[in-house]
Formats: sequence, C-alpha cells, structure tokens
Amino acid sequence: MPHPTRREFLARTAPAAAAFASVPRFARAFRTLQDGVDGERLASRMEAIARIGATPEGAFRTAGSDADLAAREAFTGWLEEAGFAVRTDLAGNLIGRLPGTDSSLPPLLTGSHLDSVPAGGNFDGVAGSIASLEAAAAIAASGAPLRHPLEVVDFFNEENGKTGSRALAGEVTPEEMDLPVYGGLTLGQALARVGGSPERITEAALEPGHYAGFLELHVEQSPTLATEGIDIGVVEGIVGIRRFRVRVSGFANHAGTTAMGIRRDALVTAGRFLVAVHEETQAWPGRQVATVGRIEAHPGAPNVIPGAVDLTLEIRDLRMETIEALYQRFQELGREIARRNQTDITFEQYYLSRAAPCDPLFIDTLEAAAESLGVSNVRMPSGAGHDAQSIAVLAPVGMIFVPSRDGISHSPREFTSVADITSGARVLLESLRRLDGALD
Repeated sequence: MPHPTRREFLARTAPAAAAFASVPRFARAFRTLQDGVDGERLASRMEAIARIGATPEGAFRTAGSDADLAAREAFTGWLEEAGFAVRTDLAGNLIGRLPGTDSSLPPLLTGSHLDSVPAGGNFDGVAGSIASLEAAAAIAASGAPLRHPLEVVDFFNEENGKTGSRALAGEVTPEEMDLPVYGGLTLGQALARVGGSPERITEAALEPGHYAGFLELHVEQSPTLATEGIDIGVVEGIVGIRRFRVRVSGFANHAGTTAMGIRRDALVTAGRFLVAVHEETQAWPGRQVATVGRIEAHPGAPNVIPGAVDLTLEIRDLRMETIEALYQRFQELGREIARRNQTDITFEQYYLSRAAPCDPLFIDTLEAAAESLGVSNVRMPSGAGHDAQSIAVLAPVGMIFVPSRDGISHSPREFTSVADITSGARVLLESLRRLDGALD
C-alpha cells in the first residue's frame, strides 16, 4: 500500500489537540549507526505510534480499533520501506518477511505488539515492536542478509488474550470469537477488521519447527532493572497463567428479617475465600502469585442477602506444577469455607497460558551479545505473560527486558528511555546475527 509521509500520516491519525498533552516527547538518542541501529529513527517512530490513539486519559489502541488499524498501517509502511514483504495471516498477525540466503531454512522471528490496554501507555509492546523493526531494518540495509529468512511480527490482540500468538500455537478456539473486546466489538469482529479470518482461526495453527526461533524485546513492567541500574534483563522463563470462574451459591433472603445465625450469605463465603487465597499464596515459598480480580454479588441489592457471587481466580508461576498444587489447595479451602457457611462453591477454568522456559542457547546468546556490546545484564523471570510464551510451543524462544521507570505498566505513566530501548535493540540485532549462525 502507498506509504504516507510522516506529516500526512500524523495529520490523518492525530486525535484532538487537547490529547497531545498526554503524549510524551521522546528524547532523541544518539545515532548508533556503527552497529546498524538508528536511535533517532527509533525515537521518531516511537513518537509516531504514541500519537495514534492518544487521549488525555492515555493510549487507546485496543485490538481492532481505528487506532490499531492506523498503527498497523504505519508499521506496514516502515517494513516495506526496509524491503520486507508484508502480509496479514489468518490470526490477524501483521508479518514482514526478508529472504535469507538459504531458502531451505525456517525463519527467525522477532517482534511484539502494537495494541494497548484501554487508557494504556506508549511503551508496553510498542518498544519491542519498534526495536525489532530497527534491528531487522539494519540487517536488511547491511548488505549481509542472514542465512535464515527473517520475519518481524506485530501480534494481534496481545493485551486481551494473546490471540494472535496463541492461534499460531493452536490454542485459540472458535468459541473465543464471540468474546467481547473493548469498543463494543466481539473478538471475531476485531479480527476481521485487521484482515484476519475468524471463521478459519483454527487453520492459523503452525507445526512445531515452523520457526528456527523467536526473540522478543519488551519493557520489564517491574522496577528491578531501573532500581539496580542494569541495562537489560535476560529472561529465564515466562510464568504460566490459569484463570478460573468461581461461583459461590447461597440463598437470597430479606436483609432485615433473616437472623445472622441462619443466613446462607454467598458474599461472606466469597470474602473469606478471597482472604484465604491471599494468605495461602503468601505462605508458600517461591514467587507464585494469585489474584481475585473481579467479584459480583447477586442480586446486588442493599436489602437482600446475596444468594450467589461470581468471582475470578488467577494463579501464576514459572512451574505449572506449582499452579496446579495451589489450585488444588484453593479448592480445599473454598469447600471448607463454603461448608462452614452453609453455601456451595464451584470452579471452572476458562483460560490457560502455559509456563515457557526460555531456551538455554538463546539465554547464553543474549548474555554473550550484551557482554560484547558492553551492555550490563542480569538473568530474571517474567511475571507477566508475553507472546513468546505461545511461540515457545513452536520454537525455542528468548526475551530481552529493558528498564521500566518505577515499574509502572498498563498506565499512561509507564516510561522507558529511548536510550534504553536503543541499547536493547543493539543486543537484539547482535543476538539475531549470532543465532543465525548457530541454528539449523
């Protein structure tokens, strides 16, 4: 498609002038052209994406929205400008491809996502997408292509279920297409808007070995690197996530005439269960976390004892065995609490994202690349889910974290300096070159 000039593009996609006050001005990084990464261009492109969907409340580039489409259009133009052939697959993933010198080899994949949460920031996903673009563009411009084909991806709907990457791993079901996404769309409607095919979503699945490997750069979303003054984190693994719908059933009755001792109050059971989840998780050794993130009492009237409560339970850890053990314990505690309060409790899993250890070769390569560039680094886990988690079903993966100021994420206040993103892009570029020689 024709690529507009930056002035034309911003004029077409810019929101109301008042919203510009919420868009940060990205400090220009020095040009690091000696190793191929252009810090100034990276800053300019970060700022261009930040303007898309900007509002005084934060960024709104939710999947399938007009802003998401505009960001994808800009990304497509930049990929084509760098010499990549661009397509959208059945799962809505935007993919640019550069041929390698050996067409028999599977491609190396790099990238992240451009969509945001509602009222989000300008670094989560975007930093990794633009850094991958700049590293790939450096390879394309170097006159020394990789042996492997190189693909750069903007995954569809990372923020509301990792739909694009999970579909490649065969983990998305047709039933998910009816789920709502922000903006009044169903997931299927959002997918169709970006050029995917909700009717053929299961056909997007790839076979293991389709990719030689995947590297993702992402902001840390935690304060460790910024606090300790370390340039990048080399991710050891990405936590698994299981989510459950929990229903507590009691008996709705008059709040004024029903004595306290005979009540079957579903909300009391739910509240005690919430506390038990919090305390039990803290009592276990390790880094596991568990969260009750949503709770709704029925019928929800001030003068009626709640007869039913719906809540969500999420458990995360690097080991799926720990998640399962915690879940079993929560079931035991929930049933005991429900029994004491003359209520019932049931659990239904509705979301699974498996823990993904990063490949040892990729971890070692990222560390060696960082050391060769004089970039300080440390190994660390990822407590948030990422697209690399899904791709790990298909190929070995590695991840680079860059610092997040104050650990703030999913917020307009999230911030990572362009210098830090540029540093991460340099490590990404060097790692792609090294892995190209090490992988079949």
